[in-house]
Amino acid sequence: MNRNELEKKIVQQYQQDEKMMILVFAQWCINHDLNPIELYQRAYPNQGENQPLKDALELTVPKEEAGPIKNETVLGVLSLFGNEELAFVVSEEINKRK
Repeated sequence: MNRNELEKKIVQQYQQDEKMMILVFAQWCINHDLNPIELYQRAYPNQGENQPLKDALELTVPKEEAGPIKNETVLGVLSLFGNEELAFVVSEEINKRK
């Protein structure tokens, strides 16, 4: 595998991981009766439509069918991808429930 192919593969893997992070966030929101688009807009009010989030919403399932996602898990994956503002909004929602 040459350098170009390796770089392509790394980028591709990152994009797949990012999609998984978005799906974890979206499903966590569904599991807690929260609107993921509203939370995202609170975190990033100046950004427009988030197509990857809309795509992920199509893959979510009703909370009755979903497995649990721990609060720590969603916060961890958001932080891993540098979504600190979104992690902050999620933390606010977690604290409201306590």
